[in-house]
Amino acid sequence: MNESEESELRNPFPSPPSHYVKYTSHNLKLLETLKERIKDTANIASVDQHEVLSDLTGVPPFPLVQLEKPRVDWIVEEGHYSVFGDTWFVKETIPSLAELGGHQLYPPDPSVDRRPALLSIVRSLLVTYSNLIGAVVAPPPPPFSQVPPEWHRHVEWIRILAQNLMAAANDLRPVQARGNLERMMQCQLDIRREETRAIHAKCDELESRLKTLRTGALEMVPKQNTGTLHETSISGEAMTTEEVLRWAEEVT
Repeated sequence: MNESEESELRNPFPSPPSHYVKYTSHNLKLLETLKERIKDTANIASVDQHEVLSDLTGVPPFPLVQLEKPRVDWIVEEGHYSVFGDTWFVKETIPSLAELGGHQLYPPDPSVDRRPALLSIVRSLLVTYSNLIGAVVAPPPPPFSQVPPEWHRHVEWIRILAQNLMAAANDLRPVQARGNLERMMQCQLDIRREETRAIHAKCDELESRLKTLRTGALEMVPKQNTGTLHETSISGEAMTTEEVLRWAEEVT
C-alpha cells in the first residue's frame, strides 16, 4: 500500500477503493464463465484463466478470483473484518486490560465482586503517590550512578494502577447505560402520572363548578311555580339541567 492509499484511508470521508473499477459487467460475466468451465472451483485460483478463456476477448490481466464476494462464513469464523483500513469485530465486545497487553489487577470475571480489588488499587495508588512525593524531595543520586531514580518506579506503578481503574470503569459502561435508560423511563412515567393526576383534578374541579351552576339554576326558579316543578319531579321523570333552564326561561 503506497502513501496515497494510506492517506486516503485516514481521510474522514474516504473515496471508494480503487479496485471498484474492475467490477464491470464484462468481467463479472467472464468470472461466471470461468466457474462454469472449471469443475473444481476450490482450486480456481491456481488455474490459468487466459488458457481457459482463450476463445473470449477482453480477459483482464488481474485474477478474476478477486471479484468474488467476501465469504461471510470466513468473516464469522475469524470474528472480524476490515473496512477502510480499520478492523471491526462481528460481535461488539470490550476487550479486557489483559487482552490489550496490560497488567490487570482485578478479577477478569464480571460476575465476581470487584469492589475489594478496586479499593485495594485506590489505597495502593494513594500510598504510591505519597512515596513518589518523598522520592521527588529526596537528594538526587550521584552523577555517575547507574541506578535509575526511585521515582521512576513509582511513576510506572501509578500508571499501571490508573490503567486498571480506567479499564474497570469502562467495563461498567453497559451497566451505566442501562441505569441511565431506567432512570429516563422512570422520569417519563412520573411525568405522565403527574399529568394524569392534573387532568383528573381539573375534571373534578369542572364537575364541582357544574354542580354549583346546577344548584344556582334551581334556586333561580320563582317560588310561585315551585309547585309545578315539584309536581314534575314527583311524576317520576328526572329533569336534566337543560330542561330546568328552558323551563326557567319560559316562566320568566
